Amino acid sequence: MSAPSSLDSPTNSPPGLKLAAGLPIWVVPLLVGLAALYIPTYMMLAKTVWASDEQGHGPIILAVSLWLMWRKRLDYLALPDQPAVVAGTVSMAVGVLLYVLGRTQQLDTFEVASQIFIIGAIFLFMKGWSALRLMAFPLFFQIFMVPLPSILVQVLTVPLKMAVSYVAEVILHTAGYPVARTGVVISVGQYQLLVADACAGLNSMFTLEALGLLYMNLMNYKNMTRNVALAILIIPIAFCANIIRVMILVLVTYHFGDEAGQGFVHGFAGMVLFMVALTLMLITDNLLNLFMGRPQKALAPAA
Repeated sequence: MSAPSSLDSPTNSPPGLKLAAGLPIWVVPLLVGLAALYIPTYMMLAKTVWASDEQGHGPIILAVSLWLMWRKRLDYLALPDQPAVVAGTVSMAVGVLLYVLGRTQQLDTFEVASQIFIIGAIFLFMKGWSALRLMAFPLFFQIFMVPLPSILVQVLTVPLKMAVSYVAEVILHTAGYPVARTGVVISVGQYQLLVADACAGLNSMFTLEALGLLYMNLMNYKNMTRNVALAILIIPIAFCANIIRVMILVLVTYHFGDEAGQGFVHGFAGMVLFMVALTLMLITDNLLNLFMGRPQKALAPAA
């Protein structure tokens, strides 16, 4: 005989009213309600923001966030029922306000951000602060699927493009290539290349920061100083990776012509960017081991 599980307490659903995954039946109406709210939002994003190269990572962020919550489901169900009604009400009110403003005024940043507060409110209502702490990282991770405000993108993109163009020109000129630069237009030989917004690195920085934080979470690093250091260093890593991407496109165009530079290689350079950035991140992680010692890891949650 096995000991009675805490999940069979009177405050939880009877055994016969549980889903196959061990979740209580009351999860179903919650999921239906969330789907009714946000499936139209996701369909809108799929036709607009997520269809662009700059913010096409949104569906991946959403899927990873849901997976992170799913792998913590048993720990969540084992928590005692200690609802935080006041905090949940405040969080729900903020989420509903953001959703209504975003939906009615077509502000996708507000509309998408609202789900973080609404899901957080559900955790607070059902289990309290302990549930919110347990699900803190999956909820925080959803920030990276929130579309960046266009005004922020415009303000930061231009200086980033200028910086990437300048550094790429200096390196290639030092290597002996006939390059010149006018603003964000790089001339090499008989060709001219415009450094586009996608090459500026803002959105790739955003995506790589998400990958870096996910890496630290999956590795269960618990040294906050070390985690913050690696998170900050991801920004220059992403900048260097974008410089390498631009240099690859310039070199391919110079040696093989404009069609080669704008064809398959242009898309492949984007994959190179992430491979280079991830490699640099792992190297930086190991360098931090030398200066700060090997990271201590938190105990992994029970499966």
